[in-house]
Amino acid sequence: MIREKQMSAVSGWLALATLLPLLVVIVVLIVLEARSGDAAPWHIIALALLAAVDGICLGGLFVVNPNEGQILQLFGSYVGTVKEPGLRWANPFNTKKRISQRVRNFESQHLKVNDIEGNPIEIAAVVVWKVVETAEASFEVDNYENFVHVQTEAALRNLATSYPYDAHDDKVTSLRGQTAAVAEHLKSEIQARLEKAGVLVIEARISHLAYAPEIAAAMLQRQQAGAIIAARQRIVEGAVGMVEMALERMSQKEILRLDEDRRATMVSNLLIVLCGERGAQPVINTGSLYQ
Repeated sequence: MIREKQMSAVSGWLALATLLPLLVVIVVLIVLEARSGDAAPWHIIALALLAAVDGICLGGLFVVNPNEGQILQLFGSYVGTVKEPGLRWANPFNTKKRISQRVRNFESQHLKVNDIEGNPIEIAAVVVWKVVETAEASFEVDNYENFVHVQTEAALRNLATSYPYDAHDDKVTSLRGQTAAVAEHLKSEIQARLEKAGVLVIEARISHLAYAPEIAAAMLQRQQAGAIIAARQRIVEGAVGMVEMALERMSQKEILRLDEDRRATMVSNLLIVLCGERGAQPVINTGSLYQ
């Protein structure tokens, strides 16, 4: 694996201040030699060659923008990466390739996959990323931008098959319920896939999540039924706890002594009051407890 090697290039302003005046001087000398009638031909040829060399050296000037790396190669060999912004100069025979290290983001396509329960869903994600290793991004993969897109969609498909779309139990991680945990899982999985491309994943979150259109209506009814069942279960659990507490308090404080039949009747009445959908209607008993 090719690792990034940072190199410091010569200041381009210094090279420009040296090479440009030298080129002007050489051109002036060539003109003066040509105007003089007794100038030796090899003098003009030597000055012309010197001017050509100076012009080639001027071709070594290049600009590095902020948050950018210039990859230098000499006849196919990786020389290094220049990241210091400004006008720089390097070997004019080096080829230069610009790699942006700015933060980028993209939204994946709406993918149709099955969750862990086999329900077809539509899912998409937004990924924020940047290049941190210019050499790996340039030499380890063919096209690092396309590589990021393809691997992100592959990680998103794998994520969707690892969790259910929804869960009524808070202890079960679901795509819709625990968004923070799912986003962290997605980020770590994308990062693992993009490590070889020199890319850092800053953030990854689900941007679209829905049941597939062909089952959306049926799954909505199932979701509503599940929510009703989960709510009833909590109501019953709370009501049973309140009844137990009421009977225990009455027994401890000796407010009322009940036989088993009257105890069962009181429990039944309390459960009806606590679990009923409508408010209880008060009834005034003018007789005794047993009438």
